[in-house]
Amino acid sequence: MRQPSTDAPAVPRDTPDACVRVRGAREHNLRGVDVDIPRDTLTVFTGVSGSGKSSLAFGTLYAEAQRRYFESVAPYARRLIHQIGAPKVDSVTGLPPAVSLEQRRSSPGSRSSVGTVTLLSNSLRMLFSRAGDYPPGAERLDSDCFSPNTASGACPSCHGLGRIHRTSEELIVPDPSLSIRQGAIAAWPGAWQGKNLRDVLEVLGHDVDRPWRELPAEEREWILFTEEQPVVTVHPVRDADRIQRPYQGTYMSAHRYVMRTFSDTKSATLRARAEKFLDDAPCPACEGRRLRPEALAVTFAGRTIAELAALALGELDGVLASAEPATEAGRVLAADVRARIAPVTELGLGYLSLDRTAPSLSAGELQRLRLATQLRSGLFGVVYVLDEPSAGLHPADTEALLGVLERLKAAGNTVFVVEHHLDVVRRADWLVDVGPLAGEHGGRVLYSGPPGGLAGVAESATARHLFAPATASGPSRPVRTATGSVRLEGVRRHNLLDLTAEFPLGVFTAVTGVSGSGKSTLVGQVLAREVAGRLAEADFPVRRLVEVDQKPIGRTPRSNLATYTGLFDVVRKLFTAAPQARERGWKAGRFSFNVPGGRCETCQGEGFVSVELLFLPSTYAPCPQCAGARYNAETLEVRYGGLNIAEVLGLTVEAAASFFAEVPAAARSLRALEEIGLGYLRLGQPATELSGGEAQRIKLATELQRLRRDHTLYLLDEPTTGLHPADVRVLLRQLHGLVDAGHSVVVVEHDMEVVAGADWVIDLGPGGGTEGGRITACGPPAEVAASAAGRTAPYLARALAR
Repeated sequence: MRQPSTDAPAVPRDTPDACVRVRGAREHNLRGVDVDIPRDTLTVFTGVSGSGKSSLAFGTLYAEAQRRYFESVAPYARRLIHQIGAPKVDSVTGLPPAVSLEQRRSSPGSRSSVGTVTLLSNSLRMLFSRAGDYPPGAERLDSDCFSPNTASGACPSCHGLGRIHRTSEELIVPDPSLSIRQGAIAAWPGAWQGKNLRDVLEVLGHDVDRPWRELPAEEREWILFTEEQPVVTVHPVRDADRIQRPYQGTYMSAHRYVMRTFSDTKSATLRARAEKFLDDAPCPACEGRRLRPEALAVTFAGRTIAELAALALGELDGVLASAEPATEAGRVLAADVRARIAPVTELGLGYLSLDRTAPSLSAGELQRLRLATQLRSGLFGVVYVLDEPSAGLHPADTEALLGVLERLKAAGNTVFVVEHHLDVVRRADWLVDVGPLAGEHGGRVLYSGPPGGLAGVAESATARHLFAPATASGPSRPVRTATGSVRLEGVRRHNLLDLTAEFPLGVFTAVTGVSGSGKSTLVGQVLAREVAGRLAEADFPVRRLVEVDQKPIGRTPRSNLATYTGLFDVVRKLFTAAPQARERGWKAGRFSFNVPGGRCETCQGEGFVSVELLFLPSTYAPCPQCAGARYNAETLEVRYGGLNIAEVLGLTVEAAASFFAEVPAAARSLRALEEIGLGYLRLGQPATELSGGEAQRIKLATELQRLRRDHTLYLLDEPTTGLHPADVRVLLRQLHGLVDAGHSVVVVEHDMEVVAGADWVIDLGPGGGTEGGRITACGPPAEVAASAAGRTAPYLARALAR
């Protein structure tokens, strides 16, 4: 590791605890890393995707800080907190308490919102409780009464959700020409249970053989929606070969059956079936406002709390600024809400509203909301560990982000950032570059010091991009000519109002704009839906639509790279054809770790077992029976090419490409993964260990291996998120190759180097939320840059100049 001797920041290196000192870090692919990082600095961890930088920043430093904190908590309380295991490291000294702001996609519930994440909802509720305008004679309400998440505040009809699920005759009976016996009530279950309900109806005197539409309206209403549950004796028709005795049958209306199934069943299949017969609509009692009438009767600045929560934060700030509270409490509380809004809008999120649900936010938006909350916390002397905070940010918003990071540092904190964005890297006080490559070819600290010193590290991929003027798109090339277009007119969705946009075909198109300007809505929802609906048209030029997003390829460790790409099917067939397997009559299922048979039953194919330690955090250890192999001993006796099935799953893509070179079906998949820069991943790498960028590239590689000649439109949402500039080049080579092969590519993108290499640019804006949703400029990159319209033009011009 290169340690500079000059140009270090003004940190007394010989002072105790002036540095965080790591010795022998071995988490994931780290190779016994030793590194010293000065405190009270902005330190950026760099390196190609999979090099080990997150393993050092999060897997080692943050994990160790958390472990130490939990050791100070009372043993009983530890059981109530989710704890992470101890990192694989010899020692870490000089480490303060740490706060993690990861780029992770958690699973927030529908009740979680921008207001709850930022704690702004608490301040706004207090404002209404203490300083709201109440109706004459109304009793003052506690702040909890203004929360839809409490029993005292939630609308009793929708339980504070704002929407209700309800059935309708049209949904339950899609074909009224059928009789009940013929299955007119589609929502009823099949098999015996459905027959039982029909028999009960017949005993109750209803004509089950008459077409549904001919039954009287009152009778249809009772059959579908009654809450009564009459019990009658059913005498089944006797079959010649068996005797069926009478039984007591209970009637249940279609509405009651659907609602009970939807709310109570643990079967995802049954729940999905019931959902088909339900309509999601605003609650008629609260009109979607989620609160009780008494809370909605209170106003501030002439508006209810629901109305203020629905405003974009920038607008809410303006309303509070112009309000004139009658009391000192109102002035103080309004000022507190505005002070909490300020860092959120500073981070480019002023287009969000307090009632925007957390599941609808991107991972980057969630992280920046948590970062804004930390600015108000007033903590000092802690380590903030951030995971790519610039992800999903327009260059204009990145400048504001850098200001926020500087303020955190100025408040007396240490800021560790895992980052690829070169503008953030250039502003660092200290760099820790990990590499040189990914996976087993990485895991070493190549350099630790001020940014300027990295220029002398020849094997650093970061240095080649940080100090070289080359663009990510490579050599300049002529702009391609479109072969057709898809035109969208009168688009009205979210903040897109009466928008007209034209997407050229046969070229590489980049859609740009600040966060919240409407890019993802235009491409991922409107364009995708329009194209999907026209694929069947004979004269429509696009024959296939492929959407490649960053959602996980699986949510459990049982889903992995090999299973998702279909490579595992090929591998299992090869093992099934091996002599030992043929002799024993084994089929392909024998080599699956997801079903009984060949898997290890001690760990049920997981490869590890959970060890409960009572007051200490549960830990995971390799299965004592299979030692992590996931298969039983008999299955592991079968070999292909000298390796058993577990050893094959342990191969990297790069190693597997050589191993399966003579197997065309496997070689094709592996070649596609290698060409897109994923050669470092293991075949059996669990989906839960993959980043969003890795998941997206796996999806793209899966499509590339089945590339067809039919004109395909590829839609990608920020494909360079989480990618090192070196990896961006690899990805772009593949995407431009698709266009050269006669296909069309549309990307939503913030990386100006990528945009500069596009054939066509559509810039949305000029701002986010209600200030966006319009096309500010469109055309070749040079024209958009020269137009000076919108916030993208100056940054695109700078990229083109390089």
